[in-house]
Amino acid sequence: MTGLLPEGFHDRLPPAADAAARLETRVLGLARLYGYEQVDPPLAEFADELATRLKTGAVRDAVRFVDPVSQRSLAIRPDLTAQVGRIAATRMGHHPRPVRLCYAGQVLKLKAPALDPRRAMRQIGCELIGRDSVAAAMEVVRVAIEALQSAGVEGLAIDFTLPDLVDTLASGTLPPEKLIALRERLDAKDAGAVAAIDPNYLPLIEAAGPFAGAMAKLRATDAGTALASRIDGLATIAASIPAGVALTLDPTERHGFEYQTWLGFSIFARGVRGEIGRGGTYTVVHDGGREEPAVGFSLYADSILDAGIGGDARRRLFLPFGTDVATGAGLRAQGWVTVAALEAEDTPQAQLCTHVLQDGVPTAL
Repeated sequence: MTGLLPEGFHDRLPPAADAAARLETRVLGLARLYGYEQVDPPLAEFADELATRLKTGAVRDAVRFVDPVSQRSLAIRPDLTAQVGRIAATRMGHHPRPVRLCYAGQVLKLKAPALDPRRAMRQIGCELIGRDSVAAAMEVVRVAIEALQSAGVEGLAIDFTLPDLVDTLASGTLPPEKLIALRERLDAKDAGAVAAIDPNYLPLIEAAGPFAGAMAKLRATDAGTALASRIDGLATIAASIPAGVALTLDPTERHGFEYQTWLGFSIFARGVRGEIGRGGTYTVVHDGGREEPAVGFSLYADSILDAGIGGDARRRLFLPFGTDVATGAGLRAQGWVTVAALEAEDTPQAQLCTHVLQDGVPTAL
């Protein structure tokens, strides 16, 4: 068969590819207004370098191969965040902190999740490196919301989590093997298993749901005030989010947040299955092992586009054969997409046009 693609890969055709370009332009355009400057990492780099930057075994999901030039193992990026961290830690290590960077590009997964067959995806995001304060997190969440709204995404919802919650509460009181098991069982909301490990952590399972109620329950569980600064910081961030954005809290959610530090969040939108973005605080690893705080978010463009969101309707103006070049230039200056007939027999329908130029005036078909 000709035109057959490997499993998990797809072509994006017109007008969907145009919609993808517009989505990216609007998101990055909003980020630039907040001072985020774009970087463009290469598609592949040394696998061992990629694996060390975020302490998460980032290369685990990467397609790897041996470079015929260097004879070293290379990895095609499965995520752009680690590459942005590398740039900030090395080539921009001299830059005053915080450094604000944005990006967009293709990523490739070795295997697709069971519920999503895509292996090649488009990732767009922002990273604020050098700070992970409440003020920094507030800015990043605000940029994510405004960027999506500028792209036409409606019905936004944010689900917060506290990835280091259990570690902070345990504070050396549980042996490592029990701590690992407790994290896993809380993430799975397995009350029976949690009770068998330590029933004191059972209230955390109930501290999930709509933000206000979940926060009240979480505060009630924090008898020793070990979480006070995190809870207060999270409340401040939530208070800064504009009305109309739904907020929820799942404090023990860890799946996908394994490398975040004190804050994580998932972004959802009305009409889109699953999350459309994810973010939070983390650390960037410098040469020599020094860690630098950071906070950022990544958006999954394919999920948004596949739901028919983020793109404008097709609007193409047909210029009949022989239309003056200056006339076409003037119409394009007004914002029209013009499609000129190359022969007298051309028709607006054949060129998928929505309008035609009649007596010098664009007319809807």
